Amino acid sequence: MKRALMVWGGWEGHEPRQCVSIFAPLLEAAGFAVDISDSLDVYLDAERMKSYAVISQVYTMSTITREQEQGLLDAIEGGVGFAGWHGGMADAFRNNTNYQFMVGGQWVAHPGNIIDYTVNITDREDPITAGLSDFAMHSEQYYMHVDPANEVLATTTFSGQYCAWVDGAVMPVVWKRRWGAGRIFYASVGHVAADFDVPEAKEIVRRGLLWAAREL
Repeated sequence: MKRALMVWGGWEGHEPRQCVSIFAPLLEAAGFAVDISDSLDVYLDAERMKSYAVISQVYTMSTITREQEQGLLDAIEGGVGFAGWHGGMADAFRNNTNYQFMVGGQWVAHPGNIIDYTVNITDREDPITAGLSDFAMHSEQYYMHVDPANEVLATTTFSGQYCAWVDGAVMPVVWKRRWGAGRIFYASVGHVAADFDVPEAKEIVRRGLLWAAREL
């Protein structure tokens, strides 16, 4: 049986425990044994880390020690997948640029805070997004600094209503990439657990977790 690790913590406004409770059962339904941890110290156990097919982190802001960060990066480089969403993955550990390099992007703003916006599927052939249509969100529209090497699967376009100078900016929402032998998946949706009431948002993350684990 393949194993998955879900790590939650940091800023509670992103409802990390509630979000984990959505996706842990979906991984179990896909045949994974799922471990759940609320401590970054799990990253220090090199042998345990190697045993996972995928790690999903829901840990906004906060800090990570050099040893914890290196344990995570080493595991991913060695072939463990890493997958997540919103600030739990791309607004974690703001002082750690190697971590951000691995993720492929970093949150910097959400103009207007909770607003209506559209996610546009740009790659309709990839297994993570195949068969899905563009969909509407009522949540934070993430403006991000992103790596041009990312393989982008979905985007959103900013209207300029709240920041006129970004009017028309097209921003990645869903991407995948590699870090050594490890697969990286990210989606910027998922500010709170209720965001995953949107079927497309939930399905993209479910598939992304499986893709990172080499099951899709």
